[in-house]
Amino acid sequence: MNSRAKRDINLPAPYLKRIWLDPERIPDPEAYPFCLPLLHENFSLTFDRAITIIVGENGTGKSTLLEGIGVLAGYDEAGGGKGYASVDHSDALEKMGGHLSKALRASWLPKITNGWFFRAESFFSVARYLDRAALDDPFGPPPPDFLSHSHGEGFLRFFEERCQRQGIFIFDEPESALSPARQIEFLKLMRRMDDSRRCQVIMATHSPLLMAYPNATLLQFTKYGLEPTTLEQTDHYKAMQEFFYDPRGFVEAAIEE
Repeated sequence: MNSRAKRDINLPAPYLKRIWLDPERIPDPEAYPFCLPLLHENFSLTFDRAITIIVGENGTGKSTLLEGIGVLAGYDEAGGGKGYASVDHSDALEKMGGHLSKALRASWLPKITNGWFFRAESFFSVARYLDRAALDDPFGPPPPDFLSHSHGEGFLRFFEERCQRQGIFIFDEPESALSPARQIEFLKLMRRMDDSRRCQVIMATHSPLLMAYPNATLLQFTKYGLEPTTLEQTDHYKAMQEFFYDPRGFVEAAIEE
């Protein structure tokens, strides 16, 4: 039996069951990211389905939360998979997930560290790193023509390969790399991952199309933290609904405000 087979666990996703904040591990409650309304001292997040989708406005802490979870899972907070070196830690992209992860506790059943943490902003730097790397990639090398494809097509090819295997996969606003048509292809990929029962997905998105994935846990940032919601209750859906009802009137009203 090879090492990859040994890592496969005969249990369905989700593997990460719960995370919570340990107040004793917070160095300064007034410092970022611990000053975020989300991270009150009783913060806890339970994962009871294979796919969890998180929505909220920019600045609410979605990316920071995903970074913290990524670090807990053994990934670099700038994106990538277990065993990959940092791909982008420039000052402009300073991450806070490492700080947050030190104050988080996690419950796993079992601990899974295979998978990938996708950040749209670092997608190409991850890809170029993989092209250069002389590492023994447990997922196999990227497609030889990976970087020659468009952003969206390259993204889908990349994850078609990696998401076939057991693991925990974290997506931070994947729609930024995808046209609406590619988002539909991504939904099909999510369905294959879901049907396999071997993949846990945690995703933050602004896309109502991705939020509509059936049977996912949908959570929305509010002033009280993360709360369950429905697609129709999200501000993103309401805005798009108004737009499609009267596109020209909606835009004219918006730019006049």
